[in-house]
Parts: sequence; structure tokens; C-alpha cells
Amino acid sequence: MAFWKQSLGVGLCAWALCLGGRNTLSAAEWEALFNGQNLEGWTPKIRYSPLGENWGNTFRVEEGLLKVRYDQYDKFGERFGHLFYKSPYSHYRLRVVYRFVGEQCTGGPGWAIRNSGVMIHGEAPQTMMIDQDFPASIEVQLLGGDGKNPRTTSNLCTPGTNVVMDGQLVIRHCTSSKSKTYAGDQWVTAEIEVHGDQVIKHILEGEVVLQYEQPQLDDRDAHAKALAMKAGQLLLSGGSISLQSESHPIDFKSVEIQVLETPQE
Repeated sequence: MAFWKQSLGVGLCAWALCLGGRNTLSAAEWEALFNGQNLEGWTPKIRYSPLGENWGNTFRVEEGLLKVRYDQYDKFGERFGHLFYKSPYSHYRLRVVYRFVGEQCTGGPGWAIRNSGVMIHGEAPQTMMIDQDFPASIEVQLLGGDGKNPRTTSNLCTPGTNVVMDGQLVIRHCTSSKSKTYAGDQWVTAEIEVHGDQVIKHILEGEVVLQYEQPQLDDRDAHAKALAMKAGQLLLSGGSISLQSESHPIDFKSVEIQVLETPQE
């Protein structure tokens, strides 16, 4: 958590320099971002609470798992949360192993049942407003089956952003993948392959279930437009990685990254 506390006064230029530094690395072995013991390297930002305050002990490590829990909530109260990793990334593969468990927190929205996500290409958490629900980012939406209907996972949602598919700018908020339904409390391995501001792939069981390109800030959104003005462009070449809390308990067994070599210009 110390990284973000020390970084609160750092501007977007420093963030970009850090991002650029990651790009100089050649392809590497898989590296664990979650150490299985504690939240070292991660910082929570929960709606209505300041950066770094883990309201309600939402994010915790128990039994070697990174857990998202709501047992200390009276009701959800739209306290959407995100757990940010300390470093931004641009070209990489990200792999998470997750499962949905238990029952949704009282007061959680209907659409959030067995719903969570991994946010990539996100804004720096210190740029979020205290009452902001989601960071401007690309969301790889994680959904668990409801036991009744088909329900894909590794979908795309776009808070404050847009993408391009088949040469067309996509401005709808969510796009479903072509995955099968994963019901119950089974472990699911989701992989995301990210190539800066070019191609992004959602992969399950070795199959690409969704693909798009040119992730970018949405200038129809006031906060995203302000971020774009500071950055001098809409295109997103990289950014933060975070895990969501959206009112349904979820476990993460592992969170790993493989940094990819930046393509030569």
C-alpha cells in the first residue's frame, strides 16, 4: 500500500514514465502479483472512502486466497470497490484463477449477482473522486452462471471508455464473449493478452472468446474527458490493474502477469 501513499502527489507524467519503464522489459516468466499471504503491493479504493481505506475489511487474505467479502456490511450501499496493484502495465498477459462463493450482499444490485471483474488500462487510483463508482478503465467482466440460464464470462464492459471492433467504434457499455457458462463454485482460469493500444484478447481454456483494439477514453464522460485532456490523447496504451468488489463474494486463488516485449517501432 505504501506505493500509492507515496504517489498521491505524483502527476500523470510520472505515471507515464513508470509505464514506459515497464515496456523496456523483454518477455518474462510468469510473476505472481498476489503472494498468497497478504495484500502487499495492493491498495483498495472503495466508493465513499479515501484511497487506502479497506472499508468493511472488504479485501482480505485467508487460507492463501485473496477474498472479497461483505460480512461487515449492514447493506451494500453502492460501495463499489477496486483493489489496485502498485504498478501500471502496457504489454502483458494477465492470468487470474477465480470462483464465486456464497450469497450476494444485502442491497447489492440485481445485475451484480455472481458478478465481478478485472480492470485493465485503468486510471491511476489517486485520480479517482471519493464518490466515484468505477475507474475509467477496460473491464474484463467475470460472471458466474445462475444455474438456470446461459451466462458468458470474460465479457467486456467499458466504464468511461470505448474500444474498436471490426473497424467500428463500440460505444455500448458491455459486450458478451462467446464463452461457455461456468456455474457453481468451480475455479475458472481467465487470461487477458494486452498489446498496448492495439489488440486485447480475452482467453479461456486456450480459446480467444473476445477480441478488440484501440482502447480509448470516452470523451462523452466528463471525468474521462478530463483524463484525456491531461494525457493529450484518447488512446490508452496502458494503465492500472485492479480487482473489483461489486457485492457478490469472490475468491482469487492467483493473480499472475507475464510482461511482453514492446513491439519495435
